[in-house]
Amino acid sequence: MTAADAVRDQEQRLRAILDTAVEGIITIDERGTIESFNPASERVFGYQAKEVIGKNVKVLMATPHHEQHDGYLANYRHSGHAKIIGIGRETFARKKDGTLFPIDLSVSEVKLSDRRIFTGFIRDITERKRLEKEILEISEREQRRIGQDLHDGLCQHLAGIEMLSQVLAKKLIPKSKATAARATEIAKAVRDAISQTRLLARGLSPVTLESEGLMSALAELALNMEKMFKVECVFDCDNVVKFEDHAAATHLFRIAQEAASNAIKHGQAKRITVSLHEEAAHIRVSVSDDGIGFPKNFSGGTGMGLRIMQTRTNMIGGTLTIERRPRGGTLVSCLVLKNR
Repeated sequence: MTAADAVRDQEQRLRAILDTAVEGIITIDERGTIESFNPASERVFGYQAKEVIGKNVKVLMATPHHEQHDGYLANYRHSGHAKIIGIGRETFARKKDGTLFPIDLSVSEVKLSDRRIFTGFIRDITERKRLEKEILEISEREQRRIGQDLHDGLCQHLAGIEMLSQVLAKKLIPKSKATAARATEIAKAVRDAISQTRLLARGLSPVTLESEGLMSALAELALNMEKMFKVECVFDCDNVVKFEDHAAATHLFRIAQEAASNAIKHGQAKRITVSLHEEAAHIRVSVSDDGIGFPKNFSGGTGMGLRIMQTRTNMIGGTLTIERRPRGGTLVSCLVLKNR
């Protein structure tokens, strides 16, 4: 076999691999120009290869990456620092008809003799996201049910026990003041248990979120966290922020709730700030703390709480960032479009 035959055979093998791959495989140059677009990519995006080859890859991207992509590549060419190369991530892409859909994206870099190209491996995860959404909705319903059961069932039983203890205390006064005092202490302990149970119930089923909106629910979250865990927890919101999307508001509330709980349980925080701000066309919910933070080589974590926060963020098309604060502690921030 001649050298030319070997090269041709190698090219045919590579082409066969690209043509039969179940994942979308796209290659671009340093300027973002699409050089190859395999059949799986055609099925995923609805374009024929000839329609996109030679165009900038941002035609396949959703906001905000569509507008920022050229800047990403320019920054990489000048600094050599890449944010996504070699790291898989979930994001959104745009089909030919304009439909946005979730994808699992990983990017690799190939250095050739005279230039370099980037290869993107794309998997449509619409079905997976549908199942995740269904699981979260089931979980949400169960949390509400448990919260209502705690409030309407257990709290009522405890209230009955408190009343019986108070009645018993009054009856015991003529016989033994010490025993009556003990009965009064029991009534007080039950009253405290009722208060704690109501706080738990409101955390599981945040009535304020449904009746008064995200702003009031986050303010109540900060108040309840302070009462339950005996830490300083404040709510920061300079102006009135109205957010009409109840489903997205529920996810933002749960993200803040999870972040605040993590700050106490894992970060050993003494002070937590829950913030809500409107930034142009976006809503930002963030939770910062003064805890021990996380290691400098932290890469996002694999804990269930962090994964659920990321899943909730993806479901509302938002962006989740988890950062180590310069003076210690952690900042968790979720940014989402106000009108989706």
